[in-house]
Amino acid sequence: PEGVLVNIGHKAEGLIPPMEMKTLDREAQEQLKIGDEIVALVVKGESSEGSAILSIDRVVGEKGWRVLEKALESKELVSGKILGFNRGGAIVEVEGVQGFVPISQLVSISRDHFREALESKDQNASGGEDGSDGDGDRPGQSSDIDKELELKVLEVNRSRNRAILSERQAIQELREERKARLIEELSEGEVRRGKVTGISSFGAFVDLGGADGLVHISELSWSPVSSPQEMVKVGDELDVYVLRVDAENKKIALSLKRLQQEPWETIDERHQVGDLVDAKVTKLTDFGAFARLEGSVEGLIHISELSSRAISHPREIVREGEEVRLKILRIEPERRRLGLSLRQAEEEEWLEE
Repeated sequence: PEGVLVNIGHKAEGLIPPMEMKTLDREAQEQLKIGDEIVALVVKGESSEGSAILSIDRVVGEKGWRVLEKALESKELVSGKILGFNRGGAIVEVEGVQGFVPISQLVSISRDHFREALESKDQNASGGEDGSDGDGDRPGQSSDIDKELELKVLEVNRSRNRAILSERQAIQELREERKARLIEELSEGEVRRGKVTGISSFGAFVDLGGADGLVHISELSWSPVSSPQEMVKVGDELDVYVLRVDAENKKIALSLKRLQQEPWETIDERHQVGDLVDAKVTKLTDFGAFARLEGSVEGLIHISELSSRAISHPREIVREGEEVRLKILRIEPERRRLGLSLRQAEEEEWLEE
């Protein structure tokens, strides 16, 4: 009933009282048998008053501090379990040691839920300006309690019983490791499945499973894109073409449009010389006007093909953004050139009428 008697090489046996073996659950205690070898810490030496007092619990704690010190030195990550919260962050247990993760270093914990936990704690508090409820600053009920976190050790001070950790830096390091591995695995020209994680004015970021690549706005479609939101939204899962891999700068360039044939490559399947087509005027120059038929397919309406009468500038006949009916005069896919005529299209339509 007094505990476990152990042979420590002295004349008298040492004693591990029940209060010093709380880290052993009931099953582990029941499995202890005479002859087992265990590791314990001497709490009180042998004296005339009695046997030496030892502790299994404190060995666990001491071992934990050594694990934390080693992790700090080697910059390795450790796993921790959330015990509760106080006003500054989360209290976690790592290898039997209570550590602290400042709120600025938490990533996976909902701030709303964090506030709910603190409110619950305050309601149950027995007093104290710091909101402590006398139970290790643990709040009421929270689904984040017992959650496992990957953490990086920032500071260990054994004498002050202080261990500061960071989830943010751990996640950043894990992501950098995954990104480095992914960059080594990626090959230019391959197709990967990814998820859109962010959108900016210049493109969309796609997570390939550990690292984000950028689909520049110019690589979203063969057609002009005024805003990436026209093509994708956050959360979309899609296939992307690996355009470039910059291992030195850890950058990945992706493309959506390269998964489709360029319109110029198949233009002969859709258009023939002599066809009348609808197009939009995109640009005016001194020598003519450019008009887009589809996607990236643009052609030139030479100034002589704008009107049957002499003009000094295309603006006398058309304006940018105007929809017009044109006749195809030439198709040169290899040179990405298209010859168009407004004058001849109008003449043909007039004759048909």
